[in-house]
Amino acid sequence: MGQLHLLEDFRPARTGGGRRNQRPVYFNRSELNQLLSLYSRRVMTGEWRDYALDHHAGLAVFSIFRHTHDQPLYSIAKRHNGSSKPGKDCDYAVYSGRQQL
Repeated sequence: MGQLHLLEDFRPARTGGGRRNQRPVYFNRSELNQLLSLYSRRVMTGEWRDYALDHHAGLAVFSIFRHTHDQPLYSIAKRHNGSSKPGKDCDYAVYSGRQQL
């Protein structure tokens, strides 16, 4: 019989504010409805053509593209801010390229 080894035992431990300890952040249903509603209106006018959803530790990003192979025109980021207050634990930011709007 084989022996069970957990991969977590072999990963280097992160200390301090390591990203591994952060809980995942996702857009909830109402946030996605708002984002996709705005996106669909801009698709109908021909301004936007593609979008992407990315999830990382402590961060969720909705990116909007004019063309599929371009850099995103806009990115809406939802970030975990470390607060323990219910409903106040995330901040939102809108970016155009690397510039925060």
